[in-house]
Amino acid sequence: MQSCFRHRIAWSLLLLLTVGVSACSKESADGAEPDTSASDSTGTSSDEGAAPRASVPLPVVAQEAREGDLVLRVNAVGAVFGDVIVKLSSEVGGTVSQLLVKAGSRVSKGQPIVRFDPYPFDLVVRAAQATLAEKEQAFRELWVPDSIAFGETPTPERLAMLRVRAGVEAAAIQLEKAKWERERAVINSPVNGYIDRVDLAVGERIGAGAPIATVVDLGALRIEAQVMEHDLPLLRTGGEAVVTSAAVPGRTMRGRIDAILPLVDSATRFGRVIVRVPGETALRPGMYADVQLEAQRLPDRIMVPSRAVIERDGRPLVFVVREGRGQWTYIQPGRSNGVDTEVLPDSTTGQIPIVAGDQIIIDGHLTLTHDASVTVAALREREDLAPRRTPASARPNNN
Repeated sequence: MQSCFRHRIAWSLLLLLTVGVSACSKESADGAEPDTSASDSTGTSSDEGAAPRASVPLPVVAQEAREGDLVLRVNAVGAVFGDVIVKLSSEVGGTVSQLLVKAGSRVSKGQPIVRFDPYPFDLVVRAAQATLAEKEQAFRELWVPDSIAFGETPTPERLAMLRVRAGVEAAAIQLEKAKWERERAVINSPVNGYIDRVDLAVGERIGAGAPIATVVDLGALRIEAQVMEHDLPLLRTGGEAVVTSAAVPGRTMRGRIDAILPLVDSATRFGRVIVRVPGETALRPGMYADVQLEAQRLPDRIMVPSRAVIERDGRPLVFVVREGRGQWTYIQPGRSNGVDTEVLPDSTTGQIPIVAGDQIIIDGHLTLTHDASVTVAALREREDLAPRRTPASARPNNN
């Protein structure tokens, strides 16, 4: 009995062992995953020995630092006026036979604008010619017979008197006037410009002095800028002026201060400054314009774009692109005109940490870290507001 019990236990253990071995073999064959923690021949895991991944370059926008004149400016608002606005009127009466332009037409000096019916003018000229011929015949009858009879030619003084008596001089003047009026039957533009308005129509009968058209010369414009009285002493005739207008978006125009007018408005405390922009046709009389007038010029300065200057830990700095990395560089900023900021020598070393030609990041730098990998997406040309020998604004508007 005891021997039979031990025999059954042995068979049960053998059965359990067989089932376990079978299960382990199946798991190893079908579901085993590779050992990713295996060590290499040096005994270091592959994760621990891998090199760090390279950072992705961040796109930024940069402008070059430059050396030149920092121009401080006075900000002002002005209105555009036309120096040459010609309101044409008829010098003679007549009937309009041809209207050769319309409002908005571009015209050249001497170009015909209106033609009157020429026939009435031709008739007047022919009548004057006939009258002159009649008077000349009467003049000859006054002296030729006596000259033949007596064999003597009248003196020049007597001939002149006889011409007046015969009415030759008056008839000649009438003929000259008739020809002049016939020439005025064609009305030409007195200047190069544009037709602003036309005041008549074909077939219309008008008298002398009637309005014909208005011609505007866009090449002769002036801007009258309103400048506060305490800014007037900062300005000088011939100083540079930078002009922008909401009517011409994205356009910057350059001109000169032509005159500083002597009177100051006692109520507004503003004086007037005349600015001219030669050859500029984008402006129109009646437009408003923003004007920056040169007040002071600081020569030979190292400058960075003002928008590039930021602060970290209370210290001003700019990011300079060097070998594909944005490296912050602490600077000592000086005067600024809103577009450019001068960089002063360091108070400790006496050196300016920026040189002309350095690429200064102006966009994408606000959250940039030192020595971050960057790529310059667009190296912009200088904005037109800052020329070769700088621009800017002296007092950022004292209003």
